[in-house]
Amino acid sequence: MSDKPAPWWHPKFNILGTSNGRKTAFFLLYLTEGLPNGFACVAIVAQMRRQGLPISLVGGFAAAFVLPWAFKWAMGPFVDLFYCERLGRRRLWILIMQAMMCVTLLAVMPFDIVEHIKWLTILVIVHNIFAATQDVAIDALACDTLEEHERGVVNGLMFAGAYTGEAIGGAGVLFLLGIGLTLNIACLAVVAVILSITLLVTMRLGEKPLPERVSFQGSRAYELAMELLAYCIEAFKAFFGSRRSLIGLGVALLPTGAYALSLVLCTNLSLELGMTDKVIAQVVFMGTMIVVPSCVLGGYLSDKLGRRKILVMSVLGTAIPSLMLAWAMHRQGWIMPVPLDQVNRPDPGDTLIHVYVVAIALFSFFHGIIRGTRSAMFMDICHPAVAATQFTAYMALMNLVVAFATKWQCSIVEKIGYPKTLLIDVSIGMLCLLLIPFMTKHEVVAKTEA
Repeated sequence: MSDKPAPWWHPKFNILGTSNGRKTAFFLLYLTEGLPNGFACVAIVAQMRRQGLPISLVGGFAAAFVLPWAFKWAMGPFVDLFYCERLGRRRLWILIMQAMMCVTLLAVMPFDIVEHIKWLTILVIVHNIFAATQDVAIDALACDTLEEHERGVVNGLMFAGAYTGEAIGGAGVLFLLGIGLTLNIACLAVVAVILSITLLVTMRLGEKPLPERVSFQGSRAYELAMELLAYCIEAFKAFFGSRRSLIGLGVALLPTGAYALSLVLCTNLSLELGMTDKVIAQVVFMGTMIVVPSCVLGGYLSDKLGRRKILVMSVLGTAIPSLMLAWAMHRQGWIMPVPLDQVNRPDPGDTLIHVYVVAIALFSFFHGIIRGTRSAMFMDICHPAVAATQFTAYMALMNLVVAFATKWQCSIVEKIGYPKTLLIDVSIGMLCLLLIPFMTKHEVVAKTEA
């Protein structure tokens, strides 16, 4: 028997060596992506509004936070082509990105969120470049690692992990603030959670060794350039080479249903309705407890009943709570945003607050169904030869839509008020219904063309 120590990717150390280990690992890895998002778009946004920053400025901050995710596809070739196999083809990327995410979060602490909002915005953009790159590496690891029969369940768990992270970074931090802790201490808590996952999960990610790679000698730089060029050509063909891919591109560039109740506009409204940080934390937590299982439910129902049918029904479903809240605000005369420091601020009344909470609950359910169904539908239409690249780009474009929606909603609400903004959001969100019925699986189209 050899005394040679087992390699780091050996099942003895590898959390990816079992099905339950893979499910746990990808859930927790996606949780690290959701944590900073909840921290910035819920906790920090709430503090910005409490200190008197206008909604339009806060919306610009939140949009900047999301923007790097719209261009994460650009990191795909680098994650695929540049790596050190001995340290892990995907693991090294994830490890470095998590470390830099922690560094940038710590760098935020000295800045005042009102006086230094420009520097704060720059830091969160840099932070999200690291977070988005980590996402590319995690998705690539999933494609390399997951068995075909477990992809659906793990995909649902990954989105569930992201929402759980958002709840911890958002509702959890607001709870800490509500009991008297400072924002800097809350920031340290977020960093501590990410580092614990780095040590307990990322360091234990094992990938099977790849065939021996050509070393960097002589023409290797030229070979890499050619690989990158071929990669871009294939990706271009995947996006524009068929009617199916063009329809997918159109759907990715449109909101999938109403969006306002999941964006910064919703956080602003909760503050204006007089909710404390503890109450907001409870509402966010409630929404998370609804959206997490509905992500998994959406994937399951789409497998059983068909993705297009479930997606159309859930898109229509998001209109119900948005229209319900718009009508309630119109009836109560709560039209324009109210400055938080305004003397004798109007009382929204119990009815409007109850409608708001019910609307959040309903929206969370339908939004979760969409998330669990939509990603599977985009996987269906991807060309097998460049599926990972094409899928990542679709997800990136949808993040661009989120950034744009955040910006225009926070800008326009100060001019036309909440009810009309919600109505416009619903109207734009329903446009995707014109294209979804024409999204067909790759293999179906291939047979037709044959």
